[in-house]
Amino acid sequence: MEMWDLYDVNRVKTNKVVNRGAALGSNEFHLVVHVCILNSNDQLLIQQRQPFKKGWPGMWDITIGGSAQTGENSCLAAERETFEEIGYPIDLSHIRPSFTINFEKGFDDFYIVQADLDTSILKLQKSEVKTVKWAHKHEIIKMIQNESFIPYHISLIEMIFDMKTQYGALTK
Repeated sequence: MEMWDLYDVNRVKTNKVVNRGAALGSNEFHLVVHVCILNSNDQLLIQQRQPFKKGWPGMWDITIGGSAQTGENSCLAAERETFEEIGYPIDLSHIRPSFTINFEKGFDDFYIVQADLDTSILKLQKSEVKTVKWAHKHEIIKMIQNESFIPYHISLIEMIFDMKTQYGALTK
């Protein structure tokens, strides 16, 4: 059973641990990580979720996503999830998340990475990932609009592409 550390509203660990899927209290939050891998052709690696996966079955998603497990910080969780889902060993120890988005019961950390991966050598996690492919921003937006991609805000997808080579909210 997957276990999660809980955090307070200020993202301080509370020393409480829960089973994945347990109801969280009013001031309890968990950590989720996403890794967005972009190539030199300005494409994002996207994955199609397995049709039997709970939550968004069969839909396309950004490269990697998953919850941090007990004892993991954001970086370690992102590295583990990347290796588990697509078999790609990644070292994120030298970077911070590009941005964090708060959601109702947690924190979503987004890492943006530049890498020209050969998708044919990736080892997909059969229990979660059906397939992967490279997609341009306009293709992903079209997929969101035709409801074959998880319904992220289009502005989130645009921001991932806009921030691929920089930190911060400024353009310079």
